[in-house]
Order: sequence, then C-alpha cells, then structure tokens
Amino acid sequence: MTISRRGLLLGLPLFLAGCQSMPNQQAMYGDVPDEPFPLKKVPIEKIKPELRRQEVAYDTSHPAGTIVVNTPERRLYYVLGDGRAMRYGIGVGRAGLALAGNAYVGRKAEWPTWTPTPNMIRRDPEKNLKYAGGLPGGPNNPLGARAMYLYRGGNDTLFRLHGTNQPWSIGQAMSSGCVRMMNHDVIDLYDRVKVGSKVIVMQA
Repeated sequence: MTISRRGLLLGLPLFLAGCQSMPNQQAMYGDVPDEPFPLKKVPIEKIKPELRRQEVAYDTSHPAGTIVVNTPERRLYYVLGDGRAMRYGIGVGRAGLALAGNAYVGRKAEWPTWTPTPNMIRRDPEKNLKYAGGLPGGPNNPLGARAMYLYRGGNDTLFRLHGTNQPWSIGQAMSSGCVRMMNHDVIDLYDRVKVGSKVIVMQA
C-alpha cells in the first residue's frame, strides 16, 4: 500500500506534536541555574508520568486558589477554576504523623531554614538534636527550595508544603508529616500561592 505525499504531509503535524510532548515535559524539570542554589534537571524517566506536574480536569466546589492535598492519592491539586486544577505528585507523612482537615498558608519562604520539631527530636535525638538551632537553606536542607507554612487560627501547625532533594520519594509515605514535592514543582506552586490561601488536607 502506498501513502500519498499529501497524506504524509497532513499527518506530519500530529506526528511531530506527539514527538514534542516528552521534551516539553522534560523542560519543566530542566536545569534552573538562576536560583541561589542552582537546580539540576530531574530525569523524568525515573518519575512516574502520573506524578509529574500537569493541568487536569478537576470538579470541585472550592474556589480558585485553594490547595487540596489528597493524601491517599499522593496528589496535590491547586484549583485553577472553571473545572481545572494543576496537579502535582507528592510525598506524604507516615501513618499517624500527618495533618488532616483545613488550614491556610501563614507564610512562605525561599530556601528556608529547617528546624526539627520537639517531637522529631524526641523520636530521633541522635539524628535531629544537632539541628535544634536550625539548618540554613541549601541543597542539603530537607525543606528544599521553597516552603509554605500551614497555620490554623493564627498558630503554626508545624506542617509544611515543601520541596525535597529526594525526588525518588515522591509518591511515598515516609516523611515526618509534611507534604513534600519535587523542587521544580514546589517552585511552581509557590509562585501561584498567596499567604492566606486555604489548604484542605484529605486523609483516608
């Protein structure tokens, strides 16, 4: 069977569009040299496609700007409105350590200092006591490139939405209760979120 030149040309744009989808997605996770601590690209072939950042259909009564953390799903949704949301893969807290219910973003920080909570120090003093005075932001800081601090009634809940230098942990339940994201994703979310934004954390 022969294919006409016209038929080949008509099919070419669709073929090219399919070929371009993967490089475009890799570009979202490419090198970020203009950060205080430059980020290297994330090899997305090691990240499941469903855990990569993407805009999706999302039916919700929550207004645009709301953050919905679906812990069982290992997904975070930033509501865009008009039935759409930006979806991110996340890592969540181990059983018994996670926040549930409503909160709001009380403050935001770039390359934040990490200070272990009193509970973290009690659970693992050998690992955490030496950081009781705070660990400055940087590539080895467990809060990653950005952090959004969750508050209730004017009080810090000690839970954060934050980056991580362990992208392989996305999709797992292994943190001390906070919600971790790939650094590229937490930067994207940070730029969208305002102080005061509502956060809803859904548990199983």
